[in-house]
Amino acid sequence: MAKMWVRGAVLALVCAASAPAFAAPSPEWTGKVRQLLASKQDYPRAAQVRGDEGTAKLKIDVAADGSLAGVALVQPTGSATLDKEALAVARKVGAFPPPPGGAASVVVPLTWKMM
Repeated sequence: MAKMWVRGAVLALVCAASAPAFAAPSPEWTGKVRQLLASKQDYPRAAQVRGDEGTAKLKIDVAADGSLAGVALVQPTGSATLDKEALAVARKVGAFPPPPGGAASVVVPLTWKMM
């Protein structure tokens, strides 16, 4: 029983050491990230023609220098076209403002709605 606990503790330490550490982002920084994303967000013509709408949630990892460290779709829209655009938006921004306190991760909603 003790061997199993030690093995689990060692495995947890190895996993924690290999995962990048992200600070909790400040509301001001998160607001800037949202503004940058909104400025690059497009409504793909194919999605408009089909009447696709939805909200995607993106998890964006930003390195301490402001570069995009990773992006993942944590909640899809239901439209493959909009989901592809959601992932592309973060890459279109390129560089983000450096997060205060070092690398940060934030989940941001992106919405497409027909007017």
